[in-house]
Amino acid sequence: MSPTPARPGRPSPARPGRRTVLTAAAAASAGALLGAASPARAASIQAVTLNLTARPSAESVRLRLGAAQRAGDFFPTACHVPANVRVTLTVSAPDGLVPKAVVGIPDPYGDHDLRTYTLTAGTNTLTDPYGGPLHLTFTGNGEQASVTTGTGLVGMPTFVHGTTSASTFQWQLDNYPSAGYAQLRSAHGLITLSRANALTYRNEDHAGLLSALETVLTSHATFSGLSGTTGLHARNPLPYHAVNVTKVPAGWGAYASSAGFMGFPDASVANIASESRIRTSAWGLYHELGHQHQQSAWKPAALTEVTNNLYALYAQRTLGQTSRLLTKNSSGLDEYAQAFAARNAGTAYVDLSVWAKLVPLWQLYLASGAGLWQLVHQRIRTDNPAAATDADRYDNLAVYTSRAMGRDLTSFFADKWRYPLTASGRSRIAALGLNPPSSDLSTLRE
Repeated sequence: MSPTPARPGRPSPARPGRRTVLTAAAAASAGALLGAASPARAASIQAVTLNLTARPSAESVRLRLGAAQRAGDFFPTACHVPANVRVTLTVSAPDGLVPKAVVGIPDPYGDHDLRTYTLTAGTNTLTDPYGGPLHLTFTGNGEQASVTTGTGLVGMPTFVHGTTSASTFQWQLDNYPSAGYAQLRSAHGLITLSRANALTYRNEDHAGLLSALETVLTSHATFSGLSGTTGLHARNPLPYHAVNVTKVPAGWGAYASSAGFMGFPDASVANIASESRIRTSAWGLYHELGHQHQQSAWKPAALTEVTNNLYALYAQRTLGQTSRLLTKNSSGLDEYAQAFAARNAGTAYVDLSVWAKLVPLWQLYLASGAGLWQLVHQRIRTDNPAAATDADRYDNLAVYTSRAMGRDLTSFFADKWRYPLTASGRSRIAALGLNPPSSDLSTLRE
């Protein structure tokens, strides 16, 4: 699902700053930050200085990518704010730009959403009525600042991929019981779990889990034509945040939010808490992450729950899974057979089921591979075409796939699949001067 949350968009994850009294490698590890405390004083943590470099806003990155949703912009701290406890944070802002503090988890359908606190240079105090993970936000253009944790904060179990050892994380789970959450962090992702679920899944190979998550994240980036760290087609520098939320609307298994996170309640938390699930059957994760990669310019409203599944199908391929389109109904028909039957019965594209609408789009992948969709994404970012209406977006999808394939797909879309291509869209494709495909793409299937 892909709703806009009940409250205004709020930030999400990122990587920690460095503790000034530790080496850079040690400082990146929550184990290094938290493990130094003695078991006798496990509920408290020593002062830690987080050095921050301001990053572009999640919204500016979204616009660069042409995405319908943004990632998050939290700097995790590995700290937990207890409810109704006065905590102190000391800020140094030599460039004049001051970070903000954010307490809690994004949970717009639960009882308590995020709370944001404005900080100033010097010593700050805050008391939060509900408590929760402490994050920082720092949006700008390379400005420097530091935040030193003070009294009142407690440690939050945090596993950092490539840095935290399994034994250190287990120690944290045992010795930081007052933190209501735990976090898992990788190069491009952040997972926030309730303490209860962190304990339920404590015996997971968390390094393996985060490796699996990175595989999924990279598959989505690859399908989107993103790579590297600079330029228009660079990967998103801000991590994608999966949150174990407390509540979702009736009938929803999970959701992706325009506020920069994906929400997974307890019933579907295995999608983000189990390595084997992520590697073999976490369609919920692949699907919701797909929402955060969809491009607005070719996403008419009726395809909101369709084009995100292109990324999910590619994740399945990357992980060596059987395609979801091969799932059979009670009559023994897979999604291809059902789509072909509906099409052959004269059903218009807009009246097809979600899965049937997906079939012709995946047929283009079967015909030309991921390279076609990579070119679509890249040219959309380069051209930033008009997309004010759903008609524009339907046209853009047909025009840009034709350009990427180097074939006139007018007949494939409009004739074979009764797709709502406008006269303007037909003219735009005709102006490309392309030949039609040499074979009937509408018959392709896995």
